[in-house]
This record gives sequence, structure tokens and C-alpha cells, in this order.
Amino acid sequence: MNKISIIIPFQKYLHYLKECLQSLKESTYQDFEVLIVCDHVDETMQKEIRNLSDLSLRILSLEEKTGVAACRNEGLQQANGEYVYFLDSDDYILEDTLFHLVEHLNGQDVVYGTIRNTWNNKANFLDKLSKKEVDADDEAEKEQAQEEKIQNHLERFQNQDTDRMLAIYHTMVKRSGFQTITALSNLYKRQFLINHQISFDPNFRYFSDQIFLAQVLEKASSFQYEEEAWYIKRKHNDPINEPSLNQEESDTRFEERCLAVECARKLIDAQGPVRYYLDKKLIRYVTKTMIKRIRRSQDEKWRNEYFVRIQSTLLDTAPRVLDDLSAKQKRIILLMMKNDLKGVQKAIRWSFGKAKLKSIFANKNKNTLYKLAYYHRYLKMPIKENVVLFETFMAKNYSDSPKYIYEALNRMYPGKYECVWAINGKHDIPYGAKTIKRFSFQYAYYCAISKYLVFNVRQPLWFRKREGQVFLETWHGTPLKRLVFDQEEVTSASPKYKEQFYKQRKEWDYLVSANPFSSKTFRSCFMYEGKMLEYGYPRNDILYAPDKEERARRLKEKLGIPLDKKTILYAPTWRDDEHYGKGEYKFTLALDLKKMKTMLEKDYVLLLRTHHYIADKIDTTGLGGFAYNLSTYDDISEIYLITDICITDYSSVFFDFANLKRPILFYTYDIEKYKNQLRGFYIDMNTEVPGPLLYTSEEVIDAILHIDTIQNRYQKRYDDFYDRFCCFDDGHASENIVKEVFG
Repeated sequence: MNKISIIIPFQKYLHYLKECLQSLKESTYQDFEVLIVCDHVDETMQKEIRNLSDLSLRILSLEEKTGVAACRNEGLQQANGEYVYFLDSDDYILEDTLFHLVEHLNGQDVVYGTIRNTWNNKANFLDKLSKKEVDADDEAEKEQAQEEKIQNHLERFQNQDTDRMLAIYHTMVKRSGFQTITALSNLYKRQFLINHQISFDPNFRYFSDQIFLAQVLEKASSFQYEEEAWYIKRKHNDPINEPSLNQEESDTRFEERCLAVECARKLIDAQGPVRYYLDKKLIRYVTKTMIKRIRRSQDEKWRNEYFVRIQSTLLDTAPRVLDDLSAKQKRIILLMMKNDLKGVQKAIRWSFGKAKLKSIFANKNKNTLYKLAYYHRYLKMPIKENVVLFETFMAKNYSDSPKYIYEALNRMYPGKYECVWAINGKHDIPYGAKTIKRFSFQYAYYCAISKYLVFNVRQPLWFRKREGQVFLETWHGTPLKRLVFDQEEVTSASPKYKEQFYKQRKEWDYLVSANPFSSKTFRSCFMYEGKMLEYGYPRNDILYAPDKEERARRLKEKLGIPLDKKTILYAPTWRDDEHYGKGEYKFTLALDLKKMKTMLEKDYVLLLRTHHYIADKIDTTGLGGFAYNLSTYDDISEIYLITDICITDYSSVFFDFANLKRPILFYTYDIEKYKNQLRGFYIDMNTEVPGPLLYTSEEVIDAILHIDTIQNRYQKRYDDFYDRFCCFDDGHASENIVKEVFG
């Protein structure tokens, strides 16, 4: 007989299950059996499951009931292990998780571990974990704060067994909400569950864990905590196409939450600690989540059906819980118990208003003020038919396709439109456009009243497109890296990227495409269904300008770049997993600039241009006369004109630069990680890009020294690439787009 039976319910998402099974294969403890219980999965899918891993699997199938609870019950009935361990098919464990659980096992009814939440697969989770810098003082403060919480918890129920109380703390109290109470991460003695007839109620789709765990904590006689036994709970970053159970939209979830509390109450001591914390979790849900729905939701059932339904559940709240509530919480709960909707709404308004005032004055949060003005005043004003709001790269500069659309608009329809640029800092903008600071009162005002909005990145999350407004999204490059819904997972700073993007792209009326590949890809990765403007990128019009050579000469003089030397542009992109915060990415320069200077300065100068997301500054100390940092120069399209050789990695710059038919080199020192762990590519870098892949500074230098040979070697591939990706660009994209959108 195996020591452990691992029970895995499965219904869909094979790629998650593959990762789950791989983590079991890599476990340092192997005395277990794996039972995959299929929730009405067809035979073809079951065959695919067997091919996912060479682990010895027992695949079971549900015949009647459906859902996670029914799957776990079937697994319990078929299990042979002394202990059972529940593992969801989209989660995974670490190598030593099972070892830590078993190491100090001495016949306890329950051995419980630690749950860590992530949005990422195992490789990225561990990678991020290794990079996390922990401040010793901060860690000590956190440990002290937790010890104080545990002590308060133990003192609240002094007559209870300490081991039981610690188990309640770590599996209920420490986890923030009602939904986070889970049967996962714990070993359960199978005979204990059988003796007490504890199983999962199959009538509950979302909240059977709460009822199960409440009984376990109430009836188990011995517990053991293993802090190092980590269970990795994986959140789904694509709730649109691959929602987890917790992300599933359902009309029954609210009713089931109430029923789960009521059902669990019947199975546990009304005066005990499990009941106390169960009721407290319900109160927290009401005062943290439900009141927001009562105030803001357009669905009236939160103020009618749901409001009435939860009253009966609240009426049975343990009196001790009510005594321990804050004055604000107690007031709202007592009003709900009395079925006083108007009183509750008044209390919520007062509570929210007080919080906003605190945010504005105590925390000096100006964002709250302009958003209030946007929602409550500016959105009520009429739309101005002739106003156009422009923005590029979150107002960092005057550049990219919106710049060229703006200039074409003013040439073609002089004086017809009032043009406004959201831009931070001083920039020389022709045609007398009004400039405003991003995230200001003026910005909120023009977001609300402008007839047209022309952006090259996503609009702010708080923006609400009004009926009658026209949103022109130019985007900012042909995609090499997989984007949004074509990414298997998100490793960047905002794990809710897909969910947010899905809502924002619905507000786009037009999307600009540079080639047929982009048109097809944008439909897929953005799930975009609107009008596609297939004219090429307006920012590339300058690359076809009849006076481009003269423009290049003037720019070189302006920047102080020697006219008698050739130029090398190095334009790397950002790395998703290396960031300070949202929209601010780290970057470590991997090119040996000093060696490049030694070998190349006789004939070349180096132009450095980092992605607008990158917050780090490149140090060019000691490289005077050779390296020019142009990262803050507004328009990279103009820099292309003075570039003889372009070096990049996974940036989209080479799609645009290819219009000039000049040499391109790819410095891809971390390609395996970028391809397999971070993003993945739409095209094969090894066979389709118009230049060689280089992995060291020495290889880059050698390629530059022999650039004519490189260019000849890759000429056929370059020609094919140009025909495929530069076919829409002809120097007239701006004019064509202006005619279609504004004409």
C-alpha cells in the first residue's frame, strides 16, 4: 500500500495538468499513487492524459455527478493510501513538498502545509522567487506581527487545544477571504475521514471545501504543521478563455455561498472557534465585497434578491462575532439584519465618502480627485465634435504613428480640428496643439469630451468610452513576441493583463496594421473584431520621404554625430520578468561597449536606444565620442534615418527598419529563456529574421567588421522578409488613415 494517494480532479486545460504531473514526477518523495478523476472527459482526452507523463496513473471517470467535489469523493472511494492529498489539475507542488509533509508524520489525522499563490508556471515562479530580495528587518517585522496575531488568536479561545487552534489559524484565519478556505495543501489520514464520514458535498460547485474543512478542523484529534511544504496555487491569467473555478461567472455563486455557511454551521459547535471564524469570513465578504456591489453594480439583484437572501444567513451569526466587529462594520451588518436597504446605502455612502476624503487629504492622492471629476462631472458634458486627443507611450514623448497622423491631419484639414496632446515635459509640437499633463484634471476632461482619441498604447483602465466617441488605436509595432491571448502565461508586472486588455480592446473603433501578418495576429492576440486599417504604419512614412537623406544629415548635425562615420543602432527590448513595478522594467546591458569602442571607433559610432518601458539608465562613462545614448530622443523613426546597421533582439524595431533595406543583426544572448519561459515568438528566429543570431559581444563585433559578407549571405531572406512584412508601407499611411477616420 502506498503511503499517499494523490487525488486530482480533471475536466479541461491539458497544459495545466501536464505541469501538475511534471511536478509530481520531480518530487523527492515518491511513495504515492496518482488518481486522476475525469469529470466526463471523453476517451480521446483520457489517452492524451496518459501521454502527458510516464508516472503510473490510475484514471477514473465520473458516471453521474459532476464537479470537483464529486471527483474528490470518487478518488476517496478508490484510494489505497494511508493518507490522501488533494491536488488541483492547474496547480503544482515543489520538489520537497511531499517530503516535508511526511518527514515528521507520526500518525496525525491532519498534516497541513503552506499555500503560495502565483500567476506563473513552476519555472517562472522559482525564477521570480530567486530574484526576490528579502530585507532581514522587514522579514523580522512580519514574523513578529504574525506571532502577535497567533497569540491574540490563542487567547481568544484559551480553553481550546493549542494544536487545533494553530491549525485553525493557518488554514482559516490567515487566509484572507471565505473563498480562500480550501482543502488543498494538507495530508488527511484516510481512516479518519472514513470514521467521521467526512467527504465533499457534490451539490456544491464552488464552496464544498469550506464545509469539508470545517468538519476536519472540528473533529480531527491531532495536527502537525509543516511550513516548508509548499503547495503552489496557480491563478489563471486568462479568465476569458480559460477561467478557473474561482473566476467562473455564475448566477448561483451567491446563493451557494450562503448555503455553504448554513450547511457548515449545522455540522460544527455553535460556540466553537471554527464557527466563530466561519461567521467572521462571511462578515468580511459582506463588508469588503458585497457593499461595493450594492453601491456600484448596475445589476439590481444586489439591492433586491441578494440583499434579502443574505439577511437570513446573517441573522444566525454568532453573537460573539458581532461583539468583535468595528463600529462601521457592526452598523452595516445590523442594518442588513433589519432589512434596511436605505440605511445600508446611507452607511455605505458615508463610509466610501470618508475613505475618499482620507485618500485625497491624508494620503494626498490626486488621482482620486481627477477621477471623481471624470465620472461625476466631465462624462455628463457634451462631446465636442472637433476635438482630437493624442497620446503616445503614456505621454512620454511626441512620436510614433499618432505624431504622423496629427501632422497629416493638420496639413489636410488646416484649422478644422482642435488638437490636444497628452504629454509630460516640454516638447516641440508643431501646428500649435494644446498640451496637457497625463493623469490630470485636464486629461480627464479631454478623455471625456473629445470626439476622437488617437493612442498607440492602451487607454487608462478608468477610461469609459462614450457613445459617439471614436477611438483610433495605432498600436506600436509588428508583433514578434507573443501578445496577450496568444501568450500561455503573463510574466510581466500586471498579471491581470489579459482580463484588462479584453475590456479595453472593445473600445477600439479602428486598429492600424502594417502587414497581412499583423492583421491576422491582432485578430487572434487581441481578440479584436473591429475595423482594421491596412495602410502600413504612419511612423514609417518618413522612411519613404523623398528628402530622407537631407533629414538624416540635419539630424546628425543636431545630435553632434560625426558625418564621416557610420552609425550602429542598438535597440533592445524589455524583459517581462525583470521589473520594478507596472510599466517600469529593469535592464542590464549585455553588450561590452568598451570592447566595441576599441574595435570599431575608427569607422563607427554607437547609438543606444532602450524601450520606453525601461527605467534603468545606461552608463556611457568613458565612451565619449563613440556611444550616444538617444533613449530620451522622442522619435526612433528619425533615428532609423541616420542608422547604417541596426542591432536588436526581440524588439519590433527590425520590422520597421527593414523598410530601409539596411543590415540588421540580432543579439539574442538569452533567446532560450525568452522563447520558452517568457513570451514565445510568432516567427522562427532561426530561419525567418533578416540577419544572423549572435550570442556574444565578440560575435557582434565580428559581424560588424564583416557586414558586407553578412548582408550578401542574408540577402534572399531579407528580400522575402521585406515582401512579407513591409508590403503595406508606401509613405502614405498617415494620409490614408486620416481620410478614412476623419474624412
